Amino acid sequence: MISRRTMLQASAAAAFMSTLAGPVRAQAWPARPVRLVVPATAGGANEPIARILGTRLSEVWGQPVVVENRPGAAGNVAAEQIARAGPDSYTIFLGSFPLGVNKFLYDSIGYDPIADFTPISLICTTPNVMVVPMSLPVANVGEFIAYAKANPGKINYGSSGHGTAVHLAGELIKRVAGIEMTHVPYRGGAPAIADLIPGRIQLMFAVMPTVLPQVTAGQLRALGVTTARRAPQAPQLPTLAESGLPGFRVGGWFAFFMPARTPPEIVSKVHTDTTAALADPAIRERLESQGMVIIGSTPGELADLLKSELDKWGPIIRDAGIRVTE
Repeated sequence: MISRRTMLQASAAAAFMSTLAGPVRAQAWPARPVRLVVPATAGGANEPIARILGTRLSEVWGQPVVVENRPGAAGNVAAEQIARAGPDSYTIFLGSFPLGVNKFLYDSIGYDPIADFTPISLICTTPNVMVVPMSLPVANVGEFIAYAKANPGKINYGSSGHGTAVHLAGELIKRVAGIEMTHVPYRGGAPAIADLIPGRIQLMFAVMPTVLPQVTAGQLRALGVTTARRAPQAPQLPTLAESGLPGFRVGGWFAFFMPARTPPEIVSKVHTDTTAALADPAIRERLESQGMVIIGSTPGELADLLKSELDKWGPIIRDAGIRVTE
């Protein structure tokens, strides 16, 4: 017969082992390759992030991080896949700006941007630059706003497509500055810039790496950047917020998410290893050379960012009547 003392000892040992279960699981993870789902074709703006961080995390984890490109519907195809994947602990999603706007742009999407994802870390932001042709007689944001008010109906601004960050930047400045402009969507940024240089359109909020060569060459005039802080790649350019539009902030951003209900110990490990990689000077230099501003946030800070994006863009998109149809 088993004594009461033996039973108590066995119970205490079981309780002790249960307290180690979480750490043991976290230490054992990953036991197989990890998927990093990118919601775009290979070669896009988010490709360097996936490849650079994926390689570093593979080294840290001792398991391959397999980058899977899942383009379609401005990220909706990939997001729906992640939402359906469930908390398998082996799927990471490289989410970005569309996650905060697509629910307002499309008639329906197959996921909830808040409920279906677990935030890991905001990796970086990508500043947009407010640029005008050299022929436009303005030298700063204040002069541009004054010119637009004095010439109603004469300002056309280009973008790389409906619902993109560069499109919505134009809608935001219309709203906060009280000016009227006409949106001209293009199939990508390059043809829009080609029309901006000779003045066929009068304004564009362009992705920084794409447009800085034309600014440096004296083909375009940069008036400011759309992020909350000045960009390290062009510190001489003021922000629009400090140029008379307080609180103005628009820009691309990229972040790691995992499916909802991913175990907390896995979330903690992925977050810790990701932010450690972002703190490495070699990693930072490689990403900054692509025009990115490195962040490395907490999961809570990323959750707050996503909520603030949804709260900000919903009313603007509805008021402007912007819709995207497939």
